[in-house]
Amino acid sequence: MDAQHDVLVVGAGCAGMRAAIEAFDAGADVAMISKIHPTRSHSGAAEGGINAALGNASEDDPETHAFDTVKGSDYLGDQDAIEILCREAPGDVYQLENWGAVFSRTEDGRIAQRPFGAAGAPRTAYAADITGHVLVQVLYEQVVKRDILTYEEWFAWKLVVDDGRCQGVICWDLLNGGLKVVGAKTVILATGGAGRLYTGTTNAYSCTGDGMALALRAGVALKDMEMMQFHPTTLAPTGVLITEGCRGEGAYLLNSEGERFLKDYAPNAMELASRDVISRAEQTEIDQGRGIEGNVLLDLRHLGAEKILERLHGTRELSMVFMGIDPIHEPIPVRPGAHYHMGGVDTDAWGQTSLTGLYAAGEVACVSVHGANRLGGNALMETITFGKRSGRHAADWALANTTVTVPEGVVTDAERELKALLDRRDGERPWKIRDELAATMHENFGVFRREDQMQRQGQIVDGLRERYERVVVEDKGDVFNSDLTQALELGFLLELAEAMVVCGIARKESRGAHARPHDFPERDDENFLKHTLVTSVDGRPRLDWKPVTMTKWEPKERTY
Repeated sequence: MDAQHDVLVVGAGCAGMRAAIEAFDAGADVAMISKIHPTRSHSGAAEGGINAALGNASEDDPETHAFDTVKGSDYLGDQDAIEILCREAPGDVYQLENWGAVFSRTEDGRIAQRPFGAAGAPRTAYAADITGHVLVQVLYEQVVKRDILTYEEWFAWKLVVDDGRCQGVICWDLLNGGLKVVGAKTVILATGGAGRLYTGTTNAYSCTGDGMALALRAGVALKDMEMMQFHPTTLAPTGVLITEGCRGEGAYLLNSEGERFLKDYAPNAMELASRDVISRAEQTEIDQGRGIEGNVLLDLRHLGAEKILERLHGTRELSMVFMGIDPIHEPIPVRPGAHYHMGGVDTDAWGQTSLTGLYAAGEVACVSVHGANRLGGNALMETITFGKRSGRHAADWALANTTVTVPEGVVTDAERELKALLDRRDGERPWKIRDELAATMHENFGVFRREDQMQRQGQIVDGLRERYERVVVEDKGDVFNSDLTQALELGFLLELAEAMVVCGIARKESRGAHARPHDFPERDDENFLKHTLVTSVDGRPRLDWKPVTMTKWEPKERTY
C-alpha cells in the first residue's frame, strides 16, 4: 500500500472537491485522486447556472423547485432526494457566495437569477455564462486553503474490495508510471459522466464513465442507464455546448423557413420547454427537411450587443472560435448533442451504495434527482448538495471505523493483468473501436430510439467487446502513457454501452430522454414507473427493476 487515508475521493470536479472539503471539515484525513488537474475538470464547462429558490422571485420557493424537478424528470425522479436537493440548495449557494463565488447581480445587489427551461420562476443563479468555471476555481481555493492532498494525474483503475467493504483504489501513475495503491476506510466516486460514448457530445475527452464502470465491476448496481440527455444547442460537428442561458435570456430557435417552430411542440413555454422536448422538436424538424445541413438556428441578434457582451460573452467567443460566426450579427447553427447521464451508480440520499464504504456523488451517481430528464441548472446544484452530504457521511463512517486491508493478491492480480495488456504485440488500436462505438451509439441510441436499432447496437457492442480482447497498446513506456489509459477507458465505455442498450430495450415506453415514438410513443406508468437496475454477472449486464420513491406528487401528463 502506497498511502492510506480515512476518506479517498476519486475525481476532483465540483462534486469531488465539495465532498473532500466536507469530509475534511468533519475531521477526517482526506485525499483526492484525479486523472487531470482539478481546475481542468469538466465541471468547469458548465455554463448556464445553478438552481436554487433564493426568493428573488416572489412566486418561487423550494416546494415549487421540487415540483418542477419532479415534473421535469417525467416522474422517474425519487421525490425524497429531490426535496432534499431543493430544500438545501439556497443555503449551499449562499455558502459558495461566502467562499468567494462571483455571481452576476441584480441592480439592488442580490444574486441575479435567469429563467431556465421548465422552471416555474427565474431561479438559475449565474456568473455570466461561465458559472461552472467560477465554481471550480472557488472550490479549488477551499481545497488549497485546507491543504487537502491531491494525487494529481493518477488514473483510478480498480476498486479494492475486501471483507465485503470497499477499502481503497488501485491507480496508474500517469506522471511517473507504475501502479499505486491507496487504501481508505471510505471511497467516494465523483468521476462525472460518460458522454464520450457518443461522437457529438458536449463532454470533455476525460468523460469516460470511469466511476460507473468501477462500481459495476465491484458488484454495485447502475440505475437508469438508458437515460442519456441530449442538449438541444450544441455546435456541429464538435458538440461544443451553447448554454441554455441563451434561451433564458430570450434567444429564439428557428428552422430553415425562419419559423419559431417550437410553437408546434411546446406552445406555452416555447424555447423554455424542457431539454428532452426541445431536442425531439429539433430532431423532428431536421428529419423532416426543415433543418439547415443537419442543424436549426439559434438566434440571439434581437438581444442586442450590450446584453450578449455582458451575459453571454463566453457563448459569443465559442461561436466565433469554433464556427466563425458572431451571434451579434448572425444566428448560430445548433443541433442536439449527448450532454448528461441521468443514470449512474445507485445511491441513497447520503451517497451510499450497496457496497459498504463506497459512495458516489455528482453525475457519476444516480440518487435520483433527475429521473428521465434533468432540468438545466440542477446538475451543478446536485454536485454541491450531494457532494457535501456524501463527504459528511463518508467521514462520519470512516472516523467510527478503524482498519484498512489491501490483500497482496489484489495487487498482484492487477499487475499481471496490466502486464498482459502491455506485452501484447499484435492487435487493433483502441481508437478504432472507440470511434466505431461513438458513431454507432449516436446513430442507434440517440434522441429517438427504435427497437431494431437498439438490438443492432447490442450486437455491435458485443462485437466491439470481442475485438477489445485483442486490443494492443503501442506505447510500452511508463511516462504519460495516454495510449494505455485510453485503452482502459475504452473498456469502461464498452461495459457502460452494453448496460445502456439492455435497459433501453427493456423500457418499452417513451419517458423523458428515452423516446420510442415508433413503437411505444406514450409513457406507461402502470408498467414502467420504476428504475432500471443493472449489475454485472460474469462480465455481462443483468437487468432488474426498483420502485420510484413517491412522496407527494402523483404522475400527470407532462406538457409545456
